[in-house]
Amino acid sequence: MTILSGVDWLVILLYFMVIGGLAWHVIRQRQDTSTDYFLAGRHLGWFIVGASIFASNIGSEHLVGLAGSGATDGVAMAHYELHAWCLLVLGWVMVPFYMRSKVFTMPEFLEKRFSPTARTVLSLISLVAYVLTKIAVGIFAGGIVFSVLLPDINFLGLDSFWIGSILVIVLTGIYTILGGLRAVAYTEALQTVVLILGSILVTIFGLKALGGWGELRAIVGSEMFNLWKPLVPDGIQATWAPVKEGGRMAWYFNDNYPWLGMLFCAPIIGLWYWCTDQYIVQRALGAPNEKEARRGSIAAAFLKLLPVFIFIIPGMITFAIAESGQILAIQQELFGANGELIRDNAQKAFPLLVAHVLPVGVRGLVVAGLLAALMSSLAGVFNASSTLFTMDFYQRLRPNVTQAQLVWMGRVATTVMVLIGLFWIPVIKGGKGLYDYLQGVQAYLAPPIFVVFFLGVFNKRLNAKGCLASLIVGFILGLFRLAIDTPVKLVGDFTYAEGSFFWVVNNIFFQYYSLLILIVCVIVMVVVSYMTNEPAYEKISGLTYSTTTADHRKESRSSWNKWDVISSVLVLVFIVAAYLYFRG
Repeated sequence: MTILSGVDWLVILLYFMVIGGLAWHVIRQRQDTSTDYFLAGRHLGWFIVGASIFASNIGSEHLVGLAGSGATDGVAMAHYELHAWCLLVLGWVMVPFYMRSKVFTMPEFLEKRFSPTARTVLSLISLVAYVLTKIAVGIFAGGIVFSVLLPDINFLGLDSFWIGSILVIVLTGIYTILGGLRAVAYTEALQTVVLILGSILVTIFGLKALGGWGELRAIVGSEMFNLWKPLVPDGIQATWAPVKEGGRMAWYFNDNYPWLGMLFCAPIIGLWYWCTDQYIVQRALGAPNEKEARRGSIAAAFLKLLPVFIFIIPGMITFAIAESGQILAIQQELFGANGELIRDNAQKAFPLLVAHVLPVGVRGLVVAGLLAALMSSLAGVFNASSTLFTMDFYQRLRPNVTQAQLVWMGRVATTVMVLIGLFWIPVIKGGKGLYDYLQGVQAYLAPPIFVVFFLGVFNKRLNAKGCLASLIVGFILGLFRLAIDTPVKLVGDFTYAEGSFFWVVNNIFFQYYSLLILIVCVIVMVVVSYMTNEPAYEKISGLTYSTTTADHRKESRSSWNKWDVISSVLVLVFIVAAYLYFRG
């Protein structure tokens, strides 16, 4: 049965025409320079910066993972979405250093602060991570969305998973290859509006179908509205011992997200992602100055508060509808024959709600919003990967290359990333458990990058040798854990002998292992730096707090006013309000 009507298809077609028209308009304005292609000529205004950051972040993991977690575990994952304060750290703490350095990439900043070797190591790790995680997860979610909305589509022997994945990859690849960051950023700004409007409509119509907010709270119970549960353990044993009794929330928090891990590890991952990852920060680098970059970060922080209400709540609504039996098709999809929730099927929560509660026409708009999220997230990773390869490898190998050749190589690199995405489809489709496995990878990659960036700007004494040692040790520890996790996650019923060293490493909560990497990296960076020579402070002027000049400080002070401060405080107030409301 095809869920979309003719009117829905007309709305979707209109969406693609608008996106195509906007992309073509932007592409025609392009200049064949590296600054224009990779950083939109550094002409992005604050709204475009903020909307583009938000659209890049809101992708597959929200459509599939976040809404699914709402169906299974309530507001648990809201902790990560309430990390909007990390964007304030980007705007107020890191942006002044990034804009002052005039870099194209985050690894390039490490070169200016530490050494070319540090730049190479981070670029290589980032490229590999983007291919293995962001592209793979994006394709997985695209297939899930299409398999729910167009279950019976079949073309040349390809099912809806294949067709949806190929369409999203190819269409996104075309305007990313031709237009670079300028096309990506402007289309993402429009996609943000469509996505937010569509998701709000899903929440509204979902609540209407269920019977209202009060009915939602009554059906799911206070437990699923309790954001504090992982932070308030019943006893110290809840910190370490997985407990699989006591309902959905007990299983989720104790077996996956221990309270200490949520308290200490999650902010580290958040600060790494929002403040140092090329995928996100490249939008801020495209701003003309510090003021626009900071305001864009603040705008993105406001937008980042929305997913709790436009993804998690719809996931909970889907569960409540299935639990109450109001829509049989949703109930059959989410619950097994024994009446138990099928956790894997919960990943379909958001598209299921779209398919069964929205009226004709509105459904088409929301599907356009889902496509917008998938396309913007893939466009972001295609563009970020292209920039890393071209500026951190190709330009350094051929320093005398022309601007036109840099842009040409950028397009070639983007094309290669698109092809890699297409080749990933059969792996993603056939890899049972691959999605959950990939979601944990960032916990092992984040700590060393977080350490070298934040310690690097706060302590001028730390040097290149300390940075390199910390990066290498941290990545080795992360790869070691991944090597141990891989066979358990992806190879049938493989397990290690209980009590063995590998078994212990595999069974440590990934948050605690991430904190271990963090502590080791801090120690290594500090010890190695202080045992070796001081850096040349004149070469890192303006790249650390202690080496900023009076002119630097004056320039930064002139870039903000009281409204920037008030806006930032409002973000913090909204975060506190969310924690106070979601207390069960």
